[in-house]
Amino acid sequence: MDKIHLNGCRFYGYHGAFKEEQTLGQIFVVDCTLSVDLQKASHSDCLEDTVHYGLVFEAIKKQVEENKYILIERLAGAICQDIFDQFPLVQAIQLKISKENPPINGHYDSVGIELERERA
Repeated sequence: MDKIHLNGCRFYGYHGAFKEEQTLGQIFVVDCTLSVDLQKASHSDCLEDTVHYGLVFEAIKKQVEENKYILIERLAGAICQDIFDQFPLVQAIQLKISKENPPINGHYDSVGIELERERA
């Protein structure tokens, strides 16, 4: 299956298990890989034959910036569901969400989760 990648998408949101995260917010970094059959688009050169990654970016942004979840696992699930609902050509999604500055005492680059979902 062919892939469309959106890497290092950065958004400000209010997700987390701690009250401070839900009040102060933080940056969330999202990497998204969509499995899509791109054969038709590779011949037609028509946007209608692919998935408009600008619109996918906006769908992710809306979930991260307009909603509030305790778990980033739930945020990721909501993003996947929105993508499946809005983009029928998407057959599978690999979605990674990272927090660079969670309230954890220690030294690290980031913490996060990754989901893989397939269209039912």
